[in-house]
Amino acid sequence: MVIAVLGPAGTFSHEVAVRLSGAEPLLLPTISAVFALAEKGEAIGLVPIENSEAGGVGPTLDGLCRYEVKITGECYHPIHHTLASSVSIEEITEIYAHPQTHEQCSEAFDRLGLPVIHTSSNAASALKALENRQAAAAISDGAAEYYGIPIILRGLENSPSNTTRFIRIERNGYSGEGIIKCSILIDPEQDLPGLLHALLSPFATRTINLSRIESRPSGRGIGSYRFFLDFEAGDAAQEALNELKKTVHVREFGCYPKLVVQL
Repeated sequence: MVIAVLGPAGTFSHEVAVRLSGAEPLLLPTISAVFALAEKGEAIGLVPIENSEAGGVGPTLDGLCRYEVKITGECYHPIHHTLASSVSIEEITEIYAHPQTHEQCSEAFDRLGLPVIHTSSNAASALKALENRQAAAAISDGAAEYYGIPIILRGLENSPSNTTRFIRIERNGYSGEGIIKCSILIDPEQDLPGLLHALLSPFATRTINLSRIESRPSGRGIGSYRFFLDFEAGDAAQEALNELKKTVHVREFGCYPKLVVQL
C-alpha cells in the first residue's frame, strides 16, 4: 500500500518516507489529509509527532483525536536545517520557514535579524524562495538540492542533536513482532483534585516507564485537557490500562515497533 505524507516534495516527511520504503510516497497538502486517507484504509500515513526542540506537532495530535487510526510504528530522524537562497546572505530581505523550523532555528534567526514568514511546509518555503529571489528558505539539504537553490549557511538548528519522531498510522493496529511501545489518549472530561496523580499511579506502581506525556486542549473550554501517553509495552502495561479504564475514558492507539530509517 502507498505511503502518504505531507507534501510537496522536499519535506522531511517526504525524505523519511523514501528512506523507509525506497519508493516515492503520495504527497498531500496537509497532515489532516494524510489522516483521512489512513482512516479510509487507502494509504499508510507517516506523520511527525514531536521534535526534541519544538515539542509536539499540533496537527498530528489533533489528527489522532479526530480520526480513527492506529499507530503501527515509529522512527526517529535527525533534523538539520540550512539557509538556501539565490543571493548572498547580505542581500537577503526575509526568510521563509515552517513554524516548527522557526522554533528549531530561533537562535540563528535572531542573530540574522531578518523577518521570518511562516509557510505550510519546508518544501513550501523552498518554493517561496524561488518566487522571491531576495528571500531565503530555511530547509533541508535535500530540499535545497531538489529545488536547485544554493545553500549559503548550514547548521541553523539550535541543537546539533535536533531530532523529530515520526509515527506510522493505519486503519488497523499492528500485530507483528518487535513491539516496544504503546500509546493512549486519556480524556478525563472533568477536572478533579489529584487528577494527574490518579492518571499516572497505575503506571508508577508497576514501575512502567512513561516515555512521553503531553497535554492538549480538549476544546471544551479553558482548563479542560486531554493527555497523550507513551509507555513501554508488556503485560504490566495492560494491567495498568485496565485499572485506568475504571476511572477515565481511554482511547488506545495500539502498541508498535521501532522502524529502521536508512540514513
